[in-house]
Amino acid sequence: MAKENYEICHCMNVTYYDVEDAIHQHETFSDLEKEFEEVQTLTGCSTGCGGCHDKIMDAISEIMNA
Repeated sequence: MAKENYEICHCMNVTYYDVEDAIHQHETFSDLEKEFEEVQTLTGCSTGCGGCHDKIMDAISEIMNA
C-alpha cells in the first residue's frame, strides 16, 4: 500500500515522495542520521526554519523500515 504524498518541509516544499526518492538513490541504508544528512543535501529540507526536522526523521525511519 503506497503512502499518501504530503508536504513535510514547507520552507523548501519537500514532500514525503521527495524524501523517499532521495533515500532510494542509495543502494543501502546506513543509519538514520546519515540518511537525514543525505536527504537534507539532496532536497534542502530542514534548512529553513528547522521545524520539520522530526517529521523528516520520522519519514526516513518509516521508509527505511518498510
